[in-house]
Amino acid sequence: MISSSTIGKRLLLGLGLLACGASVAAAQGRSPAEIASDTGPDRLARLAAAAKKEGVVTLYTSRVAEDTAPLGEDFTKRYGVAVQLWRASNQDIIQRAVAESRAGRCPADVISSGTPALEPLYREQLLQPVKSPTTAELMPQALRPHGAWVGVSVNIIASAYNADLVKPQDVPKSYDDLKDPKWKSRLTIEAQDADWFAALADKLGEEKTTALFREIVRVNGISTRIGHTLIANMVAEGEVPLALTTYSYKPEQLTRLGAPIRTLYLPPLIALATGVSVTRCAPHPNAAVLFYEYMLREGQQVLAKRDIVPTNLSVKPLPPNMEINFMDPVQMLDHGEKWTALWNDIFIKPH
Repeated sequence: MISSSTIGKRLLLGLGLLACGASVAAAQGRSPAEIASDTGPDRLARLAAAAKKEGVVTLYTSRVAEDTAPLGEDFTKRYGVAVQLWRASNQDIIQRAVAESRAGRCPADVISSGTPALEPLYREQLLQPVKSPTTAELMPQALRPHGAWVGVSVNIIASAYNADLVKPQDVPKSYDDLKDPKWKSRLTIEAQDADWFAALADKLGEEKTTALFREIVRVNGISTRIGHTLIANMVAEGEVPLALTTYSYKPEQLTRLGAPIRTLYLPPLIALATGVSVTRCAPHPNAAVLFYEYMLREGQQVLAKRDIVPTNLSVKPLPPNMEINFMDPVQMLDHGEKWTALWNDIFIKPH
């Protein structure tokens, strides 16, 4: 995780890189900043026509391939613009984008990732704020004052269990229930969820949360795996009886396909927004802003069909009777070293 102090030292981002992106757009008549700030009449028509001439949009994303492909295919079908994709984790996206910008190359036209990646990239001055009237249709938690990225979907971090391995009467109702010795060697957690732990501690209290999970690990142990989708698949296949952290849409997808996996919402619920952003140096700025707009409009429907909660709640509402607590991306950015050290001490070192 890039700390705020480190980011403060990294704000030499290469004026030549930004000028490169600007020169491409200038040849088309408008700078990337002008394209991103255009709110005039027929905005979408102008974007679509210019984007089709550019022909391609490059995208870095942390979204899994089976959920990204339908978005890219639908965008290309609608607008005749190809999507060149590179997929990686939030942290890998940060590292690649920063390294490429320092080398004088533009990372991509669009970066769509979890907010733990987008907020650091905003502080690195890599992202171009976009003005879109469509943001008025989104939930307030999707928006940031700086406008450099906007949330397009909600990843509710939920537990999941295998219905063949966990009896109905044994399904836990709270995290405290996981201190019962019957869960010994039956629990798994995503290995890099320190941000979830920090948000949980913010709701329950740091001392209480730390003591609770130290006790769960002491009594029953918790194995770790990397990848929320991987863990959900392991639960569905019976390799893991109960996983503490998955993205809720994935168990729901697998349940709909007939797998014996069930989503479990243990309070307090923590959610992570996945957002979309345009880079300041976008070589294809019209296609970049068009894809950004697509993710706020037609893309919301595509996400909903994949059981993903979009940030336009008129497309698909949040689960009823649930209080959702959104992660503050600044919490890990400014205090990440503390929470990562605590996370490693509780969950990683015992192995």
